[in-house]
Amino acid sequence: MKNPPTTDQLIAACKHALQQNLGVQAGERVLIVTDETKRDIAAAFKRACLQLQANVEKIEIPVLTFNGQEPPEAVAQKMLAAQVVLMPLAKSLSWTRARRAATDAGVRIASMARITEEMIVRTFPVDYQAIRARVNRLADLLDQTEQVRVQSELGTDLCVNVAHRQAHGRSGGIYSQPGKWGNLPCGEAFIAPVQADTSGIYVVDASHAAVGAIQEPIRITVENGFATRIDGGAEAQTLRNELQTVGDHNAYNLAEFGIGCNEHARICGITLEDEKVLGTCHLALGNNIFFGGEVEVGIHIDGVLTAPTIHFDAQLIMDRGTLLV
Repeated sequence: MKNPPTTDQLIAACKHALQQNLGVQAGERVLIVTDETKRDIAAAFKRACLQLQANVEKIEIPVLTFNGQEPPEAVAQKMLAAQVVLMPLAKSLSWTRARRAATDAGVRIASMARITEEMIVRTFPVDYQAIRARVNRLADLLDQTEQVRVQSELGTDLCVNVAHRQAHGRSGGIYSQPGKWGNLPCGEAFIAPVQADTSGIYVVDASHAAVGAIQEPIRITVENGFATRIDGGAEAQTLRNELQTVGDHNAYNLAEFGIGCNEHARICGITLEDEKVLGTCHLALGNNIFFGGEVEVGIHIDGVLTAPTIHFDAQLIMDRGTLLV
């Protein structure tokens, strides 16, 4: 958008998401978990909830250090007591025990790390059924795949073992049933790799959750499912520092392979949206225990690659960023 969205536009887009994506009804208990970086967005969601006559509570937590860090225990307990939880934050709570416990309790959840006002107004009022159909096609293919190969002109050549793993993302942004959850904006098919026989190099050139927009590509070497080298400039050093801060070797686990499926998303330097862009793929390091993997650690950070060529076993799925299925 050329001009910043107005308050009315922002509230209208938030209301659309509450109704269409989360199915919020009058009288439902809605909890907004936010921090100082997303106060205006949290306020817009609260006003939209009030327009729908929901019982809404907004709680602010300290800005977390990295994606996957647990929130305060009192917040985790409030999440369990809600029917709907909205999480506009600087860092993601998606891959936390708190989110998983709330999901298991039937809470509907929208995770929105680093979301912006412009992103909300541009990407929320879209055709979710078309996105969902694309995600489902790719997820079904991933379920039948043993090895994914990712290549790019920047030097990516990575083989990812996904044998006997199940793909995720099929909700396609529709979280209106108990226990459904996901990102907004939505639109990715993703899977947890098997560590054995997952090796190679991938080059992140769009954005990385640890650093934001990429100026100098980050080259990550993977051996048997773990990142063993991270090369590049200042941004690569920032990523190395963040992983070292965790103090756990499992932070280097290649946790996720995913493909963007949202034609309305665009590269903006914020991984929440970048990883959904049609014509991209992403690979994450860290935790994957909650979507079919075997590694639990307090971090999950994605890196987005543009214009990849991707094979599922022998089938060409994407050719330099053009989806073929």
